[in-house]
Order: sequence, then C-alpha cells, then structure tokens
Amino acid sequence: MAVKEVNAEGKPVVNGNGVPLFKNKMTKLDEKLDNEVVYEFGGPIGVFCMMLGFPSLMYYMWVCLEYHQGKIITPSSFTKEGITQFVLEEIIAKVKLGAMPTVAAAKIYLGFVAYSAVMAYIMPGPVINGLPLPSLNGGKLKYLCNGLSSWYATLVLSAVLHVTGIFRLTSIIENFGGIMSVAIIWGFTLTALVNGISVLMGKQHRMSGNVIYDFFMGVCLNPRIGKLDLKMWAETRVPWPVLFFTSVSCALKQYELRGYISGPVAFMVLAHFLYCNACQKGEECIPTSWDIFYEKDGFMLIFWNMAGVPFTYCYSSIYLMKYELTTGVTIQHSWAYTVGLFITLLFAYYIFDTGNSQKNRFRMEQNGSFVTRAAFPQLPYGHIKNPTYIKTEHGNLLLTSGWWGVVRKPHYTADLIQSLSWGLITGAGSFLPYFYFCFFVCVLTHRVSRDMERCAKKYGKDWDKYCEKVPYIFVPYVF
Repeated sequence: MAVKEVNAEGKPVVNGNGVPLFKNKMTKLDEKLDNEVVYEFGGPIGVFCMMLGFPSLMYYMWVCLEYHQGKIITPSSFTKEGITQFVLEEIIAKVKLGAMPTVAAAKIYLGFVAYSAVMAYIMPGPVINGLPLPSLNGGKLKYLCNGLSSWYATLVLSAVLHVTGIFRLTSIIENFGGIMSVAIIWGFTLTALVNGISVLMGKQHRMSGNVIYDFFMGVCLNPRIGKLDLKMWAETRVPWPVLFFTSVSCALKQYELRGYISGPVAFMVLAHFLYCNACQKGEECIPTSWDIFYEKDGFMLIFWNMAGVPFTYCYSSIYLMKYELTTGVTIQHSWAYTVGLFITLLFAYYIFDTGNSQKNRFRMEQNGSFVTRAAFPQLPYGHIKNPTYIKTEHGNLLLTSGWWGVVRKPHYTADLIQSLSWGLITGAGSFLPYFYFCFFVCVLTHRVSRDMERCAKKYGKDWDKYCEKVPYIFVPYVF
C-alpha cells in the first residue's frame, strides 16, 4: 500500500493545499492490474477487423466528400450507361484517381512529422515527472514538455512560409487525398517499427501472446529516442496541429475563391485552434494521463494519432470546402444560429479546458510535479485550491471538487458537446460532419466502462463511496 512521505522530523510532507504526498511504493495489486491482459475490442479477430476497417472507412468517407458532396454512397448511387457499378470498384478507382500517395504529399506530411519530432527534441520547456510506474517498481519517467514553445514557433513559421509563397497552406487541401494515404502508410509503418524494435530490445510489456492483438495494443509501454517520448509526441505534436492547419487551409482556399471567410469555416478554424492550443499549453498535464501511464504504444494509439485523428476529425471543414467547390454555394446560417453555436463551443471548451486542468493539476500536486505556466488562454477555475477528495485505502485520492464533484467525467461531456457543435455548424446536408461525434460517443462509452471496472477492482469499497458522492457520469440528474 502507498504510504505518506515524511520529512526528517517524521511529519507528513504535504503540497501547497495541505494534501499529503505519497511515496512511489507499488502494491501487489498495482502490479497485478498493470500486468493483467484483458482482451478488448473483440480480441484478435476484432482488432484485425479494426486495422483493416479504419483505413477502408477513411477512404470510403473521403470518396463521399470528394466526389459526392458528402452524401453517403450506395450501389444505386453509381451508374455508368445505365449499369449499376459496385461500390468497392468505384471507390478503388476514385482512390487511384485522387488519393494516391504522391511525392508532394509525402513531402508535406512526412516533412511535418520530422519537423515536429525535431522541435519536440530541441525546444525549451519544463521537465515533468510522470506517475509512478509499476513496471519500474514505482520509478518515474521524465517528460520534456516543450509543446507550447514549439506550437508558437510553428504558428509563426507557417505564416511566414505561406505569405512568402515558400509553402502555401492551401496546398494541404489541394493534396488532401494523397496526404491522407501517406499518413495511413506511415501509421502502419511506425507501428511495425516501434513494435519490432521493442521486441529486439526486450522491452515487451503486458503481452497477450497473440501477434495480431499485441500489434494492435502495442509491445512497449514507453518507447523513447533519447529524451523524445514517442507516445507523448505522437499524441500531441502531430494530430492536432495537422487538424488545425487542414481547417486553416480550407479557410484560405475559400478566401482565394470568394474573397471572404464564411461564419461556419471561421467557426471550424476557431474550434480546431482551441483544441490544438489546449493540448500544447497544457502538455505538462499529459504525463499523468491514462494514455501515457497505462496504454502501450501500438497500432491503436499510433495509427489513430498519425492518421485517424487528423484525417477524420476534419470532415466538417472538408465538407464545407468541397460543398462550395462543387456546388458554388457557400453554406451559411442565420446570425442567431451561428452566434448560438459559437457561444456553445466556447462554453463547452471552458469546461473541457478547466476540467482537464483541475484533474491533472490535482494529480500533479500528489505527484510533486505541479508547475504554473503562463499560456493563452489561462482560464479561471482551472486549479482547485483546498480540494475535497476521498482518500482510498490504496493510497490514491479521488477528487470530488470542481467539475469533478458534479459528474465523474466532465471533460468527456464537454468534449462531446464540442464535437456535436462541429457537425451542427455544417447544417444537415451530410452525415459525415457528425461522424466524429458518433465515433466519440462509442469511444468514450468504452473508455468509461473500462475505467470504472478498473477503479472498482483497485479501490473496492472506496470506489463505492466515490460513486455515492458523485453518482452521475456525464450529465447531472440524467446519466
């Protein structure tokens, strides 16, 4: 069981809020849970279908956006001289036509991937301790959190490259299909490299013994190249900036064609800026997150960060752009509707930002890694002073203050509201802008069920007390 840290006089060591700090002593239960293999996503067969299904679905939805104004295509949608064509044949033909991995696409995508890795390695930033790892007998890894300096430098550099014509940001939307294909190939390649090298170095962790399942879930927990943590880099430095610059590219393309940027397009640029900026300015909170602490670095994380997030969460921006290009009509809404969605986005973002900040700064205080950083925007209520919590027999503290005293997953609720607003700003002309929201409902439902099951095992009766104290998961008095 974890125990309190004590000073030379034998008195408990506390943080600035008077909350006790705990030694990095791992219990047998910690080790058991950390090494427990539980087949998820339908086991080997399920994850194999997902590895084939993810890229196939991405290409299918790209064809819908690129050639069919976002309409969901079916066999009856394809006719050639009165003869119905098979969807698969038509999709393959159109992928060959507009989504082949070109040299230009490879330069754009892989160039940014390499650039982001270099920036993550060399830029200044605080060094933060991660959580105690059972696999290291309670040891902590150090993380260089320079996302903020890298992000600001990237914004300036991208503006200079665009204005000077060295690299026009509109090239992203003009080569989108090819860039997506390069990202898909890179997702598989990087997964194979990380898993293969981890095996050669003997860094296997929590292995199931099934090659397919372990390829999907990963082999190594914390793969690194020097001080560059590959898992944290892939989670923050590639997907969200690519997503943001895709929306910027759509906005600039609209400006070139129309001489203005419409409200919905501006909405998506703001939405993706806020999300990307939040990941960079709060990067010091990420080392204490579940993905970094527990998840291995396999196909699930690597492919989704390298290809899935940036090339599926962008459908609202792509739809707005492609619809205008093919129909000549700009999607617009009433002022009341548009302003209402802007307000909804900003409110949801406020809860998302402060909710994540409350939880992770609370964890950092217990971990002794709390730092205060000047970053925009620094929102009020992001740090809880004198928090309430339930102290478990295990030694961990379950936060019951702030948004976390209202529902158990306030950041998920805010995330879902944001994702829904991304679809609503496009209207009701296509399902694809709502894909992110629907997908996210499934992802978060799975995450919550897995999290609660694990917490019940770990905390026992203390978890029951917590559930009584905070009974609702997403929405107060509803669910």
